[in-house]
Amino acid sequence: MLVPPELCRYFCHRYYPAWSCLALVDPEAFVHSSVLLLVASATAVALFKHFGLGSILGLLVAGILIGPYTPGPSVTGDVDDLRSFTELGVVLLLFVIGLELHPSRLWEMRRTLFGLGSAQILLSGLALALYFRLFVETWAIALLIGFSLALSSTALVMQMLYEKGEIATGRGQTAFAVLLMQDIAVVPMLALLPLAAANQASLPSLPLWEQLGLIAVMLSGVIVAGHYLVPLLLDLLARQGNREAFFLVTLAAVFVAAWAMESAGMSMALGGFLMGMMLSGSRYSVQVHASIEPHKGLLMSVFFVTVGMSLDLSVLANQPLLFGLHLLVLISIKVALIYLLALRFCSSRSGALQVAFLLGQAGEFGFILFGAAKLLGIIDAGTFTMAVALISGSMLATPLLVRFGNYLASLIPDEDTPVDERFHYRAEQEQAPQAVIAGYGRVGHTIGTVLSNHGIRFVAFDQDPTLVARWRAEGQPVFYGDIRNPALLAAAKVEQAKVVVLTIDDPRACIEATTLVRHYAPEIIIVARARDLTACDALFRAGASRAFPEAVEASLRLAAETLDGLGIADEAAEEMVQQARGKDYLMVRTKITETSPMTESPPRD
Repeated sequence: MLVPPELCRYFCHRYYPAWSCLALVDPEAFVHSSVLLLVASATAVALFKHFGLGSILGLLVAGILIGPYTPGPSVTGDVDDLRSFTELGVVLLLFVIGLELHPSRLWEMRRTLFGLGSAQILLSGLALALYFRLFVETWAIALLIGFSLALSSTALVMQMLYEKGEIATGRGQTAFAVLLMQDIAVVPMLALLPLAAANQASLPSLPLWEQLGLIAVMLSGVIVAGHYLVPLLLDLLARQGNREAFFLVTLAAVFVAAWAMESAGMSMALGGFLMGMMLSGSRYSVQVHASIEPHKGLLMSVFFVTVGMSLDLSVLANQPLLFGLHLLVLISIKVALIYLLALRFCSSRSGALQVAFLLGQAGEFGFILFGAAKLLGIIDAGTFTMAVALISGSMLATPLLVRFGNYLASLIPDEDTPVDERFHYRAEQEQAPQAVIAGYGRVGHTIGTVLSNHGIRFVAFDQDPTLVARWRAEGQPVFYGDIRNPALLAAAKVEQAKVVVLTIDDPRACIEATTLVRHYAPEIIIVARARDLTACDALFRAGASRAFPEAVEASLRLAAETLDGLGIADEAAEEMVQQARGKDYLMVRTKITETSPMTESPPRD
């Protein structure tokens, strides 16, 4: 059934006005803008990565070049609306981070979360308010500016940590705790805005007890749905083999959680994080991560482009010295205070320095707070423009600040232990598995048992939800997933393992998995199970380091037992078996007339 064009126009104009003018009014303009955005972003990222400046800085610069405030072609003039849409990428980013953070680990961070996070917001907000009081008329406006700029960029910082694989490090955990507390602090800050408004009727709000009740209901709903309902739906779809619905249900769960938190007056990103944390213990967590990752990357890239587009260069042209002074003071105050606080709470000196420069910018929540303040008449258009420029400028400077902070940290002698190591994740919990097993039937389980008995960390994947549920009930590290999915390899961090063991009983699937893993991790050792010598040769051509034909190996074991029964010594029997294995089973390769295993499917192991 076709959707009426009028309904499409209403929906897009109501929720995505920045795109509706392109997609529905002028399709050619939409295509032109999309091509411009993608070409500019790809070129900037390639150049900046080549010169070691990072992809995020490239995306920010690309946004400036194709924004409405610079000469030349522009994607759209409605930057605020486009940025609101791309903030869904921030929701997906926090969801992915939540998948990697079990609730018990969050409890371990409570001192950093509430202590360091709260102290940073209060002290940075007050210090910035004292400074900006010199330039604004009232304390209400100064406090608004100070506390809004005290919030750092969750999207920027977490994306940088995620790209570098540093979320599980000491500085990554400290930065994450502060950012999470800032996300929570947005709620009371938005609630207090009407108190300073000249026209309080412009922004209706609920009574405090109703607001708290709504927050409690929405939080409970997200937690219950993430812990019980969503895993049940994913289990049902996995048993049906419905991959499309599996992805759509996951995406819907994330966005419903984001909507619930936004309806309660909290940040959408917090809803995505909570849903991810609820699913972190699910056997489907890695496959969910693999499904979401490509879409998260796309939306996050466009988000950073829109941040660059928000930078109004006319502010620099009209008041360059004032803008430079504000930006310098903003970064200096935040870096200095965060360094002292991080050093006091839970970091080494080098770690505290890195965290300080990592969180020295203002964040995307400032766009929301200043936008609401402008709507209420608390600030004028000039103050709003300067504030948005400061946020965008500080985010633009962050990649360079982080490099400078890392350089300064490298000059500080390493310390044996952090000031307070109790609030960091346990190191053994963050260690990557040494082996990855694909296929956890009888063969895979046997290998996993041997590895466990020898204290070797491993993670296993299988596409049979019943089998996965059975072994997870016994405490085995088994997850639902298809090893032939490139996104799964990235989500499982396969490149950090030493060995990949393929016990897949489908010969064609095993060859495809071997090819993919070899391409993804060229140096890794791939040990594969083969049905016979023909399949073994195919696996070697696909990139397997070692392949063992189970039919031949079983025959050789029987031959060894036969020799033993005939009275031949064990050493002599073993030597004969090794001779048979020599030169790639040359002794037993003669007169092989079996049909290709590619056309057959063995029984399930």
